[in-house]
Amino acid sequence: MDPVLLFKALILGIVEGLTEFLPVSSTGHLILVGDLLDFSSDREKVFMIAIQLGAILAVCWEYRQKIADVVMGIGSEKSAQRFVLNLLIAFMPAAILGLLFIDVIKQYLFNPLSVATALVIGGIVILWAERRDHRIEVEQVDDMDWKHALKVGCAQCLALIPGTSRSGATIIGGLLFGLSRKAAAEFSFFLAIPVMFAAAFYDVYKNRAILAFDDIGMFAAGFVAAFFSALIAVRGLIRFISNHDFTVFAWYRIVFGCIILLTAYTGVVGWSEFG
Repeated sequence: MDPVLLFKALILGIVEGLTEFLPVSSTGHLILVGDLLDFSSDREKVFMIAIQLGAILAVCWEYRQKIADVVMGIGSEKSAQRFVLNLLIAFMPAAILGLLFIDVIKQYLFNPLSVATALVIGGIVILWAERRDHRIEVEQVDDMDWKHALKVGCAQCLALIPGTSRSGATIIGGLLFGLSRKAAAEFSFFLAIPVMFAAAFYDVYKNRAILAFDDIGMFAAGFVAAFFSALIAVRGLIRFISNHDFTVFAWYRIVFGCIILLTAYTGVVGWSEFG
């Protein structure tokens, strides 16, 4: 395997894992880093989506006991049934819109300009959300009802825009709709399981014609790197939010987005697809 290609795959896997569950947009970061590494062909865009499986398996491992309890209790325990139903309800809005518009989104919004704009706007929204009075109705994920799940699922639809952040949309949406920070973050993790599995398998299947056997090494490297870096990020985020809010992520988004815009329009970095 080309060592340069392997290096790029490892870098992008680390970026995916570290950013997937933070409210900073993993897809946006992958697009930007991929642009810098000249890693943005149609095949390589499939890679960026497929390695999300590595990140989501890290969540499955971290919460393996909770997942096992739900699977074992799905036939008899109302709490397990309610948990699964909430995930399905929250999953559906973005799944439907994604199937309808994913090709248009990838064609017109998978570029640094869209990402930078969404990063800044998302950061401003997080600052606004954190300055509101939080009225907590749900302390734990198991306390959610279907109405909370539907609201969070609708908020997740905003994440179809690269740079918005799936975790950011669901976590901030959860806060606005009465979830505690811990409940919002953990529901975002669990909701990522069906969303990201569906997105990855669908995209790989749809684009299977442009993939080759030689791509296995590249995908494997990115997958493994995403798994271990995501494990670090998930554990770190849960510890962080026990004593902090999301303001630091908001300022990171705003500063990072502004740097992208500034470097593009001053010509310091030749980002592609800037007008």
